[in-house]
Amino acid sequence: MPPATKRKRGEGQWALGYREPLNKNEENKKNDDGLNVRQRIIDVYSKAGFDSIDPADLRGRFRWFGLYTQRKPGIDGGKTGSLPDEELDDRYFMLRVRIDGGQLDGPQTRVLADIAQKYARGTADVTDRQNIQYHWIRIEDVPAIWDALEAVGLSTMEACGDTPRVIIGCPLAGIAEDEVIDATPHIRDVHDRYIGSPEFSNLPRKFKTAMSGCTAHCTVHEINDVAFVGTVNAEGEAGYQVFAGGGLSTNPMFAQSLGVFVKPEQAHEVWKGIISIFRDYGYRRLRHRARIKFLMADWGAAKFREILEKEYLGYALPDGPEPAAPLPRRDHVGIHPQKDGRYYVGFAPRVGRLNGDLLGVIADLAERYGSGRVRTTAEQKMVILDVPEENTEALADALAEHDLQVRPSTFRRQTMACTGIEYCKLAIVETKQRAMDLMDELEKRLPDFEQPLTINVNGCPNACARIQVADIGLKGQLVVDENGDQVEGFQIHLGGAVGASFGKKVRGLKTTSEGLTDYVERVVRNYDAQRTEGETFAAWTQRADEADLK
Repeated sequence: MPPATKRKRGEGQWALGYREPLNKNEENKKNDDGLNVRQRIIDVYSKAGFDSIDPADLRGRFRWFGLYTQRKPGIDGGKTGSLPDEELDDRYFMLRVRIDGGQLDGPQTRVLADIAQKYARGTADVTDRQNIQYHWIRIEDVPAIWDALEAVGLSTMEACGDTPRVIIGCPLAGIAEDEVIDATPHIRDVHDRYIGSPEFSNLPRKFKTAMSGCTAHCTVHEINDVAFVGTVNAEGEAGYQVFAGGGLSTNPMFAQSLGVFVKPEQAHEVWKGIISIFRDYGYRRLRHRARIKFLMADWGAAKFREILEKEYLGYALPDGPEPAAPLPRRDHVGIHPQKDGRYYVGFAPRVGRLNGDLLGVIADLAERYGSGRVRTTAEQKMVILDVPEENTEALADALAEHDLQVRPSTFRRQTMACTGIEYCKLAIVETKQRAMDLMDELEKRLPDFEQPLTINVNGCPNACARIQVADIGLKGQLVVDENGDQVEGFQIHLGGAVGASFGKKVRGLKTTSEGLTDYVERVVRNYDAQRTEGETFAAWTQRADEADLK
């Protein structure tokens, strides 16, 4: 008698009949849709206070409206993974405002500034997904914040949680001289049809979307769950190529092209088909495998496309061309012409760190020198639109007075940092100030260095700051210093590039936080001395002697 074959364990895929929750997160979502927590916040929690909050809402459903408890001050990184949530939780919240496409008008920017001043102790950061993120938010103030946001067309709905999060887009959509297609109406179409719908409010985990016709590829489509990338077919029609299955964290994967051509009017239904595949076939048993990238890795792009067309669209998509290659710097910093004859002015806050005062200044300057329209970017930067040519230099000077650089150094322009231990419960080390100090010191030590170079600083392994696709990626961890003491430090990833390669880890290459600047200066000097004409940092790391990388 042949041995019995072991039945493969189910992954919790709804489409295969696994509807019973296989972990606590899935059980909480089945018990109550996260969207329902809004009314409890308004009617109960904001009136009765922090202690009245149901734990399943506090550490689960609150995320459906952009709320996470922030880290209690004074808890060092060595305790991050060992303390229960109850001990890590402060009684205050991070609150994330979704800004789809990064698009803000004057009144919206002013309201964001006012909320920071009134309710968030002045805090406001621009994230690498074009959101604005506050800290020190009290549950009692959340309904008033929502009222203020919603009065100007903004929201925190599905800014976090197992939902379709903010749709990132090119900040120059509709105004760039060289864009392939203006994705603004298609972002709005998806948003208005599906964001906040119970149809997609219980996904296996988060779902990140990009839609853009930008020739710089500023939305880094290669690391999104789904991305619609502007391209032109053989008939000269502008539409989209679609990529799916990208993501970083502890198991990074680049998105795969589906090889299709999507007409603009089809974008919303193709997006719906892809997110429906994730909802129905996504792995729900283990949280660390509950992202669409794992499904794509198992299926491959051909099967994924076949399921999309046959089971969800009901029609075949034509084959489509791949988009053109990205530019060396995939951002929009500096003064550049718009297609209407006016100019946009892109500037660099310090690793995305803003505050209420600065947001108010930005709103003032946008109205004084432009039309009031402001954009956030996926590189923690901002852009003021619609500036007459004669106003561009005056605006640049006015921004510089507030340390918002229009012509920043490479280090200011291309250094990114996550929230870090200051507020984040997952973090092990401090990041924002450490990155700012690094940037300032490198500007002094290497004033003439002008080559593209990305430095991404992350407080934990989760890669919110994209460490694996940076030239120099810094993953926060505790390390042992020369005295044998455990201190804050970083594991170093070198030579990453979005869509091309993940940074390599050189054996034993770590640094203390205190020694970080000396290390980066040393490796950058080695690159600058040894590079050939046009050679990127990533290419140099592949051929450099290991000694020159340490």
